[in-house]
Amino acid sequence: MTEPSRTVEVERKYDVDVTTPLPVWEAIPGVDAVTDGEARALDAQYFDTADGALSRSGVALRRRTGGPDEGWHVKGPREGDGRLELGWPLAEGDDLPDAVATAIARWTTEPLTPLARIRNDRTAYLLTGPDGVVAEFVDDRVRATDLRQGVEREWREWEMELGAAAPADADGRETFFAAVEQAVRAAGGRNSESGSKLGRALGF
Repeated sequence: MTEPSRTVEVERKYDVDVTTPLPVWEAIPGVDAVTDGEARALDAQYFDTADGALSRSGVALRRRTGGPDEGWHVKGPREGDGRLELGWPLAEGDDLPDAVATAIARWTTEPLTPLARIRNDRTAYLLTGPDGVVAEFVDDRVRATDLRQGVEREWREWEMELGAAAPADADGRETFFAAVEQAVRAAGGRNSESGSKLGRALGF
């Protein structure tokens, strides 16, 4: 299997109601245009050991279909304002690929079982500036099942993730996210009560 893709996610999440209108991005620094929304149907299954070794280490392992980055993903522990995500393309069958097993061996080599299934009807928008993509904004309508407890949950949330043309310095990023938060709050959004979709699916 090829070497994994590597992405450092720097993002903010927001809770919104089903009928909350989309924000207006005109005042976001460095943003000249916003693309039309791209619909994506995502279906992810998350895995962990029986005693939650990955979760305790701040790691998430999933197999996801749909979207431009479908495949196996390992999200590592949060480091500062970001989180390293490794990605591998889907292989034949649903078995854990050897390369992915090797990647998580630093945290566990114990057997894995399904933890949660998260289906997400996503609409993605690119916020662009003179140098390219400043950020990706997604409007997510989520249906999640806690596979160990048999509990189903539904919610809507927004995410804003920095792109390649985002400010590289801490002050620039803080200014950018401050403007994003102002636009989100003006539309009726609020800071997320959960740090991740997986956490929310499990009731955290």
